[in-house]
Amino acid sequence: MRIGILGSGLMGAKLGTLFARAGHEVVFSYARSEQKLKRLARAAGGSARAGTPREAAQDADAVLLAVHWLRFDDVLKQAGDLSGKVVVTCSMPMNEDNTELVVAHTSSGAEELAKRIPKARLVAAFGTVPSEVFFDVYEARRKAKRPSLLYCGDDRRGKEVAAGLIRDVGFDPVDAGPLRIARYTEPFTMLVAQLAYESQGGPELAYRFERFGK
Repeated sequence: MRIGILGSGLMGAKLGTLFARAGHEVVFSYARSEQKLKRLARAAGGSARAGTPREAAQDADAVLLAVHWLRFDDVLKQAGDLSGKVVVTCSMPMNEDNTELVVAHTSSGAEELAKRIPKARLVAAFGTVPSEVFFDVYEARRKAKRPSLLYCGDDRRGKEVAAGLIRDVGFDPVDAGPLRIARYTEPFTMLVAQLAYESQGGPELAYRFERFGK
């Protein structure tokens, strides 16, 4: 599968690298320098390469949107038409200094993004765990018990693609329902961040849901 990475910071760089290692064709884009994109592509290996946001998006089967909330308009303008494409967002609707959500309770960042790209197949995924845990989870992907990862969306095909990518990285995908459930997963992410970055255990943190009584 061809995957375009829109935003090659902590989340986009690590997920793009793991997608490439899982056998996907990856295009890294939208970083502070072209040199960084080229370094990421070389380190990821496989068929990964660097490109512009438009190049990353135009032939992609799926697009990962991994930029700060305040950069959405810029990256979407550079990416061009995303109609019909699966867009997986791991971005949180944070203020400029990343201390609080600017959208919550009656909407979500994912829902607001869906209004900007109404013809895309939008799914919210990957944002509920710290980027520091991705490589460890990928290395442990063959274990019987995998950590869970929540995702939500309104498009069936988009959710199928997202679930496959979640499995490729090493998580057990947990379908949380329609996109409006991002109103709950985004504040949950703030809780995970509190545990990851403010506690003594460190940021290599994941979660797992189990059902009992069956």
